Amino acid sequence: MSSVSALNTLLASTSSTSGIDLSQILQAATGASSAGIDVTAAVNAAVTAAEAPEQTWENQETTLQNQTSALNQFQTDATNLDNDMQSLNSITGPLSAVTVSSSDSSIVSASAASGTSAGNHLVVVNNLASTASWSSDTVASATTPLATGSFTITANGTQTTISTGTGTSTLNDVANTINSDSLGVTAEVVTDATGARLAIVSNTSGSASNFSVSAPTGGSLSFTQAVDGANASLTVDGLSISSASNTVTGAIPGVTLNLLNAAPGTNVSLTVAPNTSQISTSINQFVSDYNTLITAINAQYSDSGSGEGVLASDPVLRNLQSDLESALDYLYTPASGTTTVSSLASLGISVGKNGTLTVDSTTLNSMLQNNFSDVQSFFQGSALNGFANSLDQQLTSFTSPADGAFTVDLQSISTEYTGLQTDINNFQNNYITPLKTQLNAEYSQAEILLQQLPTEMQQINTELGLNNNSSSGG
Repeated sequence: MSSVSALNTLLASTSSTSGIDLSQILQAATGASSAGIDVTAAVNAAVTAAEAPEQTWENQETTLQNQTSALNQFQTDATNLDNDMQSLNSITGPLSAVTVSSSDSSIVSASAASGTSAGNHLVVVNNLASTASWSSDTVASATTPLATGSFTITANGTQTTISTGTGTSTLNDVANTINSDSLGVTAEVVTDATGARLAIVSNTSGSASNFSVSAPTGGSLSFTQAVDGANASLTVDGLSISSASNTVTGAIPGVTLNLLNAAPGTNVSLTVAPNTSQISTSINQFVSDYNTLITAINAQYSDSGSGEGVLASDPVLRNLQSDLESALDYLYTPASGTTTVSSLASLGISVGKNGTLTVDSTTLNSMLQNNFSDVQSFFQGSALNGFANSLDQQLTSFTSPADGAFTVDLQSISTEYTGLQTDINNFQNNYITPLKTQLNAEYSQAEILLQQLPTEMQQINTELGLNNNSSSGG
């Protein structure tokens, strides 16, 4: 029942001879069980109604935020695909990866840098490189006092005299002295069942690393050469090679040989070939990233019950979808001769009805094994201008941080969002805040008047009661 109806009902039921309960009238007038107005509730209700236009702007902001989030994800997915294309188009990328197999890896193994020419090589390891070393006479232990005397180490043309007996009275002391002199050798104390002795070893292998230890003076240590430093000797494709290290570079361009055992007269075959496993992985990664992107695009145009995606009307997304689909029609034609790989289909990559790609691994691996140069030409062309470059250029027009379509689109959305937020702020500052102040003042004044009303009505009630009494007494 409204306050007006309640008031009318109360007045209609009141007889002329009975007293009027003004508290009931006040309750009927204010709709409350006690005098007064809930100012906060009243103001909030009025402000909420006045803020109705702002809800529309906030809904638009939410839409823009959702569009920004979706565009950022599309930019990430497109960038991942573009990175795949740039990698496949790089002269040091996966298409340049090679592997080296050895017919006897117990004698020699090898690795090769990207871009190394494929081919077969024969290696014979005559002897390994060795590292020069000397050992001292045996004493009881590493801490046994040594007699006074000296010995001289000659390394790299420099003679260094090591004294014993004073300040260097034990093997440990002698080792510390040698190691602190930076002579190009390392001294260590070796202990076994026979006692302790000092071993001095060159820091590098090969004949140039040889050094000598002179006969002692006084009662100092005496040394014997354990190993003579020597270069490795090998032949590569019939050419004699001498190397100070058992890790040999330069004998085969781009290839590093690791000599493990000497085997004079034994030919070890090394085969340098494209790393088809790594290349296959990179091509499959391209297919996977392409499918991620095209599937996400398709989802924007699919109504799953809640309507299409937030970017369904965005022309940037439609253009990207078109470019991706047209990219799959790329055909490679060599400047001269023929090729076994002119399209993605030649590699066993097919397009489904939903636009996603599928790889026939058998076909792909066969092409990599038997027609690798054609595969490389398809992706890289004659001058890094093949399929990979073509799709890269299309994707860059979207992903470029400077002026790509995604960047421009995101900037436009950001500007629109900023404009809406400015409108909301202005609406709040210029209309809602003053309105709230005004309503607070008006409702507070009304509250004061209503608080005074009971007293005034009580006075009226008293007067009416007196008048009634006067009439009945006459």
